[in-house]
Amino acid sequence: MPFRDIVRELREIRDGMGNMSRRAVEAKRIHCRGKSHIAPELSLPPSSSSTSLVTHQSRWANLPSELLLDIIQRVEASETSWPARRAVVACASVCKSWRKITEEVVKTPEQSGWLTFPISLKQPGPRETPIQCFIKRERTTSTYHLYLGLSPALSGDMSKLLLAAKKIRRATCTEFLISLVADDFSKASNTYVGKLRSNFLGTKFTILDSQPPHDSSPPLNSKLQQRIRSKQVLPKSTVVNYSVATISYELNVLRTRGPRRMRCMMHSIPVSSIQEGSTAPTPIKFTNCLDEHLSTTPISKTRKPEVEHGSSGMDKPPESNHSASEPLILKNKAPRWHEQLQCWCLNFKGRVTVASVKNFQLVATAEPHQNVSVAEQDRVILQFGKIGKDIFTMDYRYPLSAFQAFAICLSSFDTKPACE
Repeated sequence: MPFRDIVRELREIRDGMGNMSRRAVEAKRIHCRGKSHIAPELSLPPSSSSTSLVTHQSRWANLPSELLLDIIQRVEASETSWPARRAVVACASVCKSWRKITEEVVKTPEQSGWLTFPISLKQPGPRETPIQCFIKRERTTSTYHLYLGLSPALSGDMSKLLLAAKKIRRATCTEFLISLVADDFSKASNTYVGKLRSNFLGTKFTILDSQPPHDSSPPLNSKLQQRIRSKQVLPKSTVVNYSVATISYELNVLRTRGPRRMRCMMHSIPVSSIQEGSTAPTPIKFTNCLDEHLSTTPISKTRKPEVEHGSSGMDKPPESNHSASEPLILKNKAPRWHEQLQCWCLNFKGRVTVASVKNFQLVATAEPHQNVSVAEQDRVILQFGKIGKDIFTMDYRYPLSAFQAFAICLSSFDTKPACE
C-alpha cells in the first residue's frame, strides 16, 4: 500500500474517533441539563460500526515497533515541504505509540532544516542554510502574518502560516501579541506564544515568551508567592511571560548617523552557543511552570492577571541566566554608502529589492575573551527587508528561533521618529 494511502487512512480513523468523542460530549451535556430541558434525539452510531472503528484503529496501533519505525522514517524522508509535510503530523496524531516514534524520528530545525511541529518555532534554526520566510502586513487590521516560503508570488497557496501578530497601541506603550493562528490573539488561548512590548518612544522593546527559558525555572515573584501561600483566590489559567530578549534602537534626533542602529540582547541564548562545538538551548515541548502551583488554588471569575519574569529592567537579563553565561548580543551590520545610487546599501543576495528604513541584517558581536571567531561574527544570523507593498522577507538561522526572529522583525514596524 502506498504511504500516501496509509496516511489518508490514518486521517480518516482520527476524524472518525473525533466525531465519536464529540457526540459523546454532546450527549453528556444534554443529560446534565436536567428533566426540565427538552432536547432532540441523538442518532448514536450502531455498535457494530463503532466496534469496527476501534478494531481498525487498534490494528494500526499494534504494529510492530520495527515496522512502524520504518514507515514513519519513509514518510518523514519523502515529505520535505509543506503542505505535503502534513503527513508527518498525521502520523503523530494516530496514538501514543505513533506519536512517540514520530517525535524520535523528526529532528529539530537545527539538525534537519525543516519546521514540522509547533514547538519547532521555538527551536533554533539550521546552522548553514537559513530558513526563508516572508511577512505580510495588513494595515487595516494591524496584523502581521509570517509564512514559510520564498515570497507570495513563488509560494502562492503552498505557503505555510507559521505565526501571526496583532499590533495594539496603549497609552504608554505598543504591544504585538503573537499567536500560532491568525484569528485568535487572546492571551488565555493555548495558541498564544508571546508578545513584543515597546516603551513610550518606541526605542526599546522587550520580547516576552510564554515558554520558560530552557533548563531554567525562574522563581515566582514575591507577590505571587505570598498570594499562593495565603491561598488567595486566583484564576486557574494565569498568563505568564518570560523576558527572553531586549531590543534597543539608538537615538538619532539630528539624523546625522545614517540608518537605524539596533542592538539585541538575547537573555535566553548564551554567547557560548556560537562558539565552536557548542549548542543553543532547545526546548522540546511547551511547558508552564505555574500549572502545578495554580492547580490547587480556588477559581475566581476575576480578570486573568499577567505575571512576568525577568522583565524589571529593559537591558538587564534575568539573574538565573546571567550567573550561568553572558547573553548573546546582536547588532545590525553597518551598510556602506553607494555614491552612484546616493543611498546606504547592504548585500541581501537578491532577497530584498525595495529600499526601506526597515531593512537590516543582524550579526553577532563578542569580546575577545569570549572566544568567538571572526568568521562567526561576520555570519548574518537574521536579515529582514522589503520586496513589495506590505511584503517583507525574513531569513533566520541558528541560534535564533522563528519566534525570536519574528519578534525582532516586528520591532522594525513600530514608528520611531527619534531613531531615523
